[in-house]
Amino acid sequence: MILDGKAVSNKILEHLKLKIQEFNIKAHLVVILVGDDPASQIYVRNKKLAAEKIGIRSTVIKYKSAITEAELLDKIEQLNHDANVTGILVQLPLPEHIDKNKVAQAISPKKDVDGFSPENVGKLAMGLEPYFYPATPQGIIMLLDEYDIPIQGADALVIGRSNIVGRPMAQMLLRRNATVTMAHSYTKDLDSKIKTADIVISAVGKKIVRCKMVNKNSVIVDVGIFRDSNGKLTGDVDFEMLSSSVKYITPVPGGVGPMTIASLMYNASKVYH
Repeated sequence: MILDGKAVSNKILEHLKLKIQEFNIKAHLVVILVGDDPASQIYVRNKKLAAEKIGIRSTVIKYKSAITEAELLDKIEQLNHDANVTGILVQLPLPEHIDKNKVAQAISPKKDVDGFSPENVGKLAMGLEPYFYPATPQGIIMLLDEYDIPIQGADALVIGRSNIVGRPMAQMLLRRNATVTMAHSYTKDLDSKIKTADIVISAVGKKIVRCKMVNKNSVIVDVGIFRDSNGKLTGDVDFEMLSSSVKYITPVPGGVGPMTIASLMYNASKVYH
């Protein structure tokens, strides 16, 4: 069965829209875009459109890639102290001369809708309640819940250990009482680990999960998205071969991507309800 992230995302956004209207929520999300990366421009546009769709005020601040790190940090500090701004997001990637970790540290954890600030990350790791959960892992949990896929007691394999997806994904699965294995470039015998896992979440950025690796009861979540040699959008998973061989699978595009947007919009309005 296909895990339709687009349909579930639309359902969540409609729910948020009604909630925002019902409680007259006044949220204001500020997105900072540095440089002219085409993919980043598309992501920022999609976030703005989603915010407007559900009734959240959205402001995009664009800077040329030559902006200094100090200038960007100063702007973030201004937004931290602006009572009219309830959420701050700095679109990644950033130019090489800007330290993304310093940027994450600069954003107030109470406005950090991406869930990347050290306080939010630390609370997640300690089993405490962060102000915001990271958008992509939270979106994946929402998607699994929508399809009533059991997480408690499941053997879950997370491939990739990035601070954006892999590490927080493992923490969130642990919170739901899954038994979690993390795999990465040094993992031995990845094939056997994929084959025995109930839930496989791959966030690597290259084709890594193929037909021979999985079992028919697997739930496969593909976070990777990139263009193949023919220019076609694809992910970490060989979808064409696996879609009829496993229990559940996400498509690329149309799987995790829309859920990340829905999760981000949930965070952007969460402080009010």
